[in-house]
Amino acid sequence: MAAMSNTLMENIVALCKRRGFVYPSFDIYGGLAGFFDYGPYGLALKNNIVSLWWKQFVTDREDVYGIDSATVTKKEVLQASGHVGGFVDPMVECKKCGERFRADEFGLEVVPASITDKSCIAARMPRELPCPKCGTKGEYTPPYMFQMMFKTNVGAKQDDTSVAYLRPETAQGIFVNFKNVIDSFHPKLPFGIAQIGKAFRNEIAPRDFLFRAREFEQMEVEYFVKPAAWQEAFELWRTKMHEWVAAVGIDTAKVHEREVPESERAHYSKRTIDFEFDFPFGQKELYGLAYRTDYDLRNHAAARGVDLSYTDDETKEKFIPHVIEPSLGVGRTILAVLLSAYTEDEMNGEPRIYLRLKPVLAPVKAAVFPLLKNKPELVKKARDVYDSLRSALHDSRYTFAWDDNGNIGKRYRRQDEIGTPFC
Repeated sequence: MAAMSNTLMENIVALCKRRGFVYPSFDIYGGLAGFFDYGPYGLALKNNIVSLWWKQFVTDREDVYGIDSATVTKKEVLQASGHVGGFVDPMVECKKCGERFRADEFGLEVVPASITDKSCIAARMPRELPCPKCGTKGEYTPPYMFQMMFKTNVGAKQDDTSVAYLRPETAQGIFVNFKNVIDSFHPKLPFGIAQIGKAFRNEIAPRDFLFRAREFEQMEVEYFVKPAAWQEAFELWRTKMHEWVAAVGIDTAKVHEREVPESERAHYSKRTIDFEFDFPFGQKELYGLAYRTDYDLRNHAAARGVDLSYTDDETKEKFIPHVIEPSLGVGRTILAVLLSAYTEDEMNGEPRIYLRLKPVLAPVKAAVFPLLKNKPELVKKARDVYDSLRSALHDSRYTFAWDDNGNIGKRYRRQDEIGTPFC
């Protein structure tokens, strides 16, 4: 089973590079772990997924407002949110080869002495455990906490006053714009603010292709509710996330809910459900649904002395709203979609690979080719069909391909491999 799983991932990675979906970043320079570039078909697939999410979570609703906030984030914002002190992972280092690993990946329960401490309270690594890289047994440092945010400086001064971070999540850009949206649109509770954007985490061990990357894209909603209404809103978005899984073509039989225990939840969460997917490398988190209480708004209000409360027009009650957060990663969505769509079979005695993508997601909606490219009348007719499709459906979601290279069977197989629904 493990061998089959490894083969499936290898086949997906190979297909993505061969057919122009995903390339390793800086490939000609040997790559850079945890970074990927989207090729022409990968970009089209990503854009189609993002457009579908935006339609389903934002434009089809009257109670969600979209924004696009900055990726470079002021230090004070992330101090107030708890990320500067608490956004850490437990790390161990092999004393022999110097390779570093996440301690929790070895099954150790690691608890920081405090969120600002780099030390940990934890059992030492088992003596018999070999290093995954060099094979040396039991030669590890004690676990310690590693700050995962990318630090930078803004402006000409390179000191503590100019420190900023690449955002580790898109959520804080929403919270710091809460008052702006309230003042501009005067929405009634419950309402949401959504955005899609890049986030950055300096992962200790990026792995499994798009699953754990250092630069990735998130699709998130922060849904603001009355404190007593959080459970109802939580169930609403729980249902919406299951609807999304089906709509985007992820195999629903491979998606499982997991109630995250308190010891594993993020520092801001009072309840979290992970939607886990049966990846070839194990059942892992695909999406998350979190009840963030009023943690973020309350902390930002206290840090800046700004009133981030909401006043109910009818009752005149004044309070800080609580928040439900459906959080979805674009890269993990793409990987789950590709794994769900990947199919191997045999046609006319030859092996065939094709992607069972939903037509709404397919990078190419239809491919047109002449049966024989040395017959001018066939080529002209095929060109007329191709041009008429492009002129009639010039929406960016509808991409068409022209192909007269090689025999007709090979042309069909190329389109099969990228999930084209019509030829």
